[in-house]
Amino acid sequence: MRIKWFGHAAFLLTADDGTRIITDPYVPGSFSGAVRYGPIRDEAAFVTVSHHHQDHDGVGRLRGKPVVFEKSGAHRAGAVAVRGVDSCHDEAGGAQRGPNVIFVFASGGLRVCHLGDLGHVPSEQAKAIGRVDVLLAPVGGTFTIGPRRAHRTAELLGAKVVIPMHYKTEKLGFEVAGVEEFVRGRENVKHVGACEVEVTADSLPASPEVWVLKHAL
Repeated sequence: MRIKWFGHAAFLLTADDGTRIITDPYVPGSFSGAVRYGPIRDEAAFVTVSHHHQDHDGVGRLRGKPVVFEKSGAHRAGAVAVRGVDSCHDEAGGAQRGPNVIFVFASGGLRVCHLGDLGHVPSEQAKAIGRVDVLLAPVGGTFTIGPRRAHRTAELLGAKVVIPMHYKTEKLGFEVAGVEEFVRGRENVKHVGACEVEVTADSLPASPEVWVLKHAL
């Protein structure tokens, strides 16, 4: 599977059969201009939305007419089995920021998990999520889990690769932490130097690693 990071929580996942899925597309310029990532021009047949905030639900700005997955349960996207798992945007059962749906994508023996705007360590959801090979995890804190809880979540789910997202960059005006806090003091970090990587079940590292991508937009 190829994984391309547009920025924030938006990725393009491309399966071996060519199925393309976009996760949590943002609305450029939303939140009074705080979201400064550029428009997403890539097309995909499917899109997942973890919750309906403008930095995660810009479906109306995408090209084409993708099928939208926004609820928990089993879904199908070409050769990719998709499962949504209910969770919360905060540690108060959603009372502060509402619900959040975690999505797991399984194809070719590989399982990729996108946490959306997860606001708590998903201890109760771990069984439903299942094995995780690649974890797309928010690490900026404030509105989501921060560095410490992101590492705890990765360990809980047994992720072989963690790709951080939803953190402070020059294109994001939110008061959240940068990726530096997530990787500080850790030796298992790879700065990929590109916006996309290709990973298969056979190419997973023997021990857990953090892969830091560059945002495409």
